Amino acid sequence: MNPEELLFSKDHEWIVSGKSPARIGVSDYAQKELTDVVYVELPEAGTEVNKGDSIVTLESVKATSDVYAPAAGKIIAVNADLEDSPQKINEDPYGDGWLVEIEIADSSELAGMMNYSAYQKYLEEES
Repeated sequence: MNPEELLFSKDHEWIVSGKSPARIGVSDYAQKELTDVVYVELPEAGTEVNKGDSIVTLESVKATSDVYAPAAGKIIAVNADLEDSPQKINEDPYGDGWLVEIEIADSSELAGMMNYSAYQKYLEEES
């Protein structure tokens, strides 16, 4: 996936813009900060979530981190490959390292997210 086709949150999640169901993952920046991801706790498909809910827990050799829903909706798929190969998040955060797919209830909830260039500027300002 080309990161320029994604929207990003200040919590470093990404979502495919303009699609429902939409894939969600963590940014390249986030996976580098976590270092080696060793365990992924995924939700059950069919779970209803609200914007801001913790939907995935990532454990790395450095820390445990939650991934939050960028919008309310229903999780319709999870990347079960991550249970046996959590390192895919580090190897390919915008491709094979995706986390869940969500059917978005209200796409207007994505309004506060940043495109790739705005996200890069945000990262520069934060460091």
